[in-house]
Amino acid sequence: MSAVMKPERTAVWTRVCRLEEIPQLGARVVKSAHGNIAVFRNAADEVFALLDKCPHKGGPLSQGIVFGRKVACPLHNWNIGLDDGNAVAPDHGCARTFASKLEDGSVFIDFE
Repeated sequence: MSAVMKPERTAVWTRVCRLEEIPQLGARVVKSAHGNIAVFRNAADEVFALLDKCPHKGGPLSQGIVFGRKVACPLHNWNIGLDDGNAVAPDHGCARTFASKLEDGSVFIDFE
């Protein structure tokens, strides 16, 4: 019996803002069909996109403190990985991530 292979989906990039429109060590909120998406910028000018809801109690991650490649939720201080959306142990849960990239000073997100 052979496995059915799904064709790989091609990313559909949407420009959401310029890098300088996101505060360093902060976030900006982008509205989408999936809900609010927090677009983060860390000290190294890397960009990340997560659904703006902490997996713990739904707190607004966009209002959290960014450090390294993590954000601390402003409600209960859960630390969430910006690259994978996973809560840092001992906490458990995951925020939905969206592919993001920085190109020529503009930030792009693949909303699917």
